[in-house]
Amino acid sequence: MVRSFRASVALSILLSFAATAQVIQFESNGLHYQTLTRSGVTIMFAHLPSHLHEYSILQVAVSNGSGGPYVIRPEDFTIEYTDSPAVHGAPAHDVIDMLMQKGSGNDVVKLVTAYETGIYGNPRVKSTNGYESRRQAALAVSSTRLRAAAAASAIALVRTRLDPGDSTDGAVFFAEPKPPAGGRLVVHTNTDVFQFDAE
Repeated sequence: MVRSFRASVALSILLSFAATAQVIQFESNGLHYQTLTRSGVTIMFAHLPSHLHEYSILQVAVSNGSGGPYVIRPEDFTIEYTDSPAVHGAPAHDVIDMLMQKGSGNDVVKLVTAYETGIYGNPRVKSTNGYESRRQAALAVSSTRLRAAAAASAIALVRTRLDPGDSTDGAVFFAEPKPPAGGRLVVHTNTDVFQFDAE
């Protein structure tokens, strides 16, 4: 009887610890990252210092360590403020369409440089289904606007199904020209809500 009571107390302590998982913060290659794990799924992000026309950019990596499939979309990401409306992640096709109309060679260089500096400089990002696998297809495009759109499509986080053990990375674009200050990132997923510290 005492043993089963102790086991149930230990289990409830473990469950309460799992429910209050802490955000871990670290610096890598000049970027400030936050990471959080819930139900076996880990989300990590950093604000990229550059912007793309009217969009600010987050570099995001997601790893599925759970026992089942997991779907992630840029629209699952929201920046919430205490004194202004929340801003939702833009669908990748919105950013690609904008670059098809306004894209320049400078956009390509700025976007690729900012993203690759973060992703290749961070040893904690191990993607099985991310930017590097999409980048090869974007290299063959010749038109400047098409190249800008192709670069964005390679970098952008798109709706992705992650099987157990899979991971992905990508950029989430927010329709505001400067990196958000004072807002916190909230990610609604299949099973959990991830809340990151205010920047």
